[in-house]
Amino acid sequence: MTPSDPSRLRIVVADDSVLLREGLIRLFDEAGFETVGAYGDGDSLLAEVGSLHPDVAVLDVRMPPTFRDEGVRAAIRLRAEHPATAVLLLSQYVEGTYAQELLSAGEGGTGYLLKDRIASLDELRDAITRVADGGTVLDPQVVRELLVRRTDPIDALTPRESEVLQLMAEGRTNAGIAQRLVIGVGAVEKNVTAIFQKLGLEDSGDDHRRVLAVLAYLQR
Repeated sequence: MTPSDPSRLRIVVADDSVLLREGLIRLFDEAGFETVGAYGDGDSLLAEVGSLHPDVAVLDVRMPPTFRDEGVRAAIRLRAEHPATAVLLLSQYVEGTYAQELLSAGEGGTGYLLKDRIASLDELRDAITRVADGGTVLDPQVVRELLVRRTDPIDALTPRESEVLQLMAEGRTNAGIAQRLVIGVGAVEKNVTAIFQKLGLEDSGDDHRRVLAVLAYLQR
């Protein structure tokens, strides 16, 4: 990395809101950072980040085209392709699934803060400096969300898998579940297998695993 001014961290930012994006650029300048790229979506940032050599990329979570999790997925790709660039997710939302993937590698240089919980410019400056130095910065609400996901694997079930598990808890066989949901028995078996895998139930006989899955559901 060869920044034009070694004393200033180089920042790229992606946020679909023009007002928020321009506001961040002004805040970064006031904090002593240099914004070298600003974009309205994650793909545009990824297309140019290799030539800009930023120290930190600051991304919103929900951006075009679907406004769901584009920023987190862009951050995962960015860390894989440009590991020297730190990543700070700055959003109004907690996107737990991809955030857990981003953070689960245990590498530093990552952060996830909620916009409406940043109390001061000093707090933002400190967060960016820490991730640039290889640290990890997480909002307490993000930590809580990730802990819930880590300790309760039932949250990882799809809506269909949840339906199947509920019917298992009612004592229905696979054939009975298939009849109730108007799907094939093979489809039920695939969902049951996925439930066992997501709940971490080892293959010790389907009947035993079925009981353990139902107990996990009832405890929830």
